[in-house]
Amino acid sequence: MFPLRIRLKKNTDGSSAQSCTRVDGSVTWQGLRGGTAAFFTRHDLTHVAVETVLRHRLGFYGLLASGWNFSDFTSEWPRGRIPDNADPSELFVGLLDAEHASGVHWSAAEFNQHAERFYANLGAAFRSQVTDEQLDQVRALLDDLLARWQAVPPGEALELSFDPAT
Repeated sequence: MFPLRIRLKKNTDGSSAQSCTRVDGSVTWQGLRGGTAAFFTRHDLTHVAVETVLRHRLGFYGLLASGWNFSDFTSEWPRGRIPDNADPSELFVGLLDAEHASGVHWSAAEFNQHAERFYANLGAAFRSQVTDEQLDQVRALLDDLLARWQAVPPGEALELSFDPAT
């Protein structure tokens, strides 16, 4: 079994639920309703694509695999902020969310420029550039994941695996 089994359930009322089962058998889960369900399902599938293609092993799903829970990412940050040594997955996913909302694909240069500005505003150095080829791979995997999610009948689930060790 892979270290993290991701299960996205499409409920008949339009809501969704996501559970992640770790290698030790422990589970974290969240339920989503309304527009939140649609946004976060796409957002979380974008995390799968980014963290898989860019080999981010200490991003959102890597943290979940290591014992973080969905509730640890709320505005109260009960576990503390995302570690400084974490991969920049959340930033990259946020940029891809913004790109999707704009309806215009950014080049790697534009993507990196947005990321560099973000880090500069924090007074930190941007340490992870992406290439056009990597962005194309992320977008292709995301398109596949979204098509697979779209094909899931209400009441059923999409199951994925994420292995932060590979």
